[in-house]
Amino acid sequence: MKLPGPDHPITITPNPKRVRVSAGSVVIADTTHALTLKEARYPAVQYVPRTDANTALLERTERVTHCPYKGDANYFSIKANGTTLQNAIWTYEDPYPAMAEIAGYLAFYPDRVKVEEVG
Repeated sequence: MKLPGPDHPITITPNPKRVRVSAGSVVIADTTHALTLKEARYPAVQYVPRTDANTALLERTERVTHCPYKGDANYFSIKANGTTLQNAIWTYEDPYPAMAEIAGYLAFYPDRVKVEEVG
């Protein structure tokens, strides 16, 4: 486990805007409670509460990856519009203590779905 610091900063802040995630015309998630995670030089990522996602469209996969700062990530595929977007979502169900805020939140690959701020 590594802690965020000057060499690898990570910040988590509430997003004041509404965030909508869609695959084609199907809305996967819609929330006013997203968290914006900014990590080092990576693009900012919107983390959406699982309770604000249509979990009927999600299917857990076997994929697991490890981040030395956040912990183990589990993945979901999205089934919408007759297609499956493999491993399009990741989540830290039991993140390291420094990242506890993102437990119960979902993040989406922006090259597989549309993540937009509305309003």
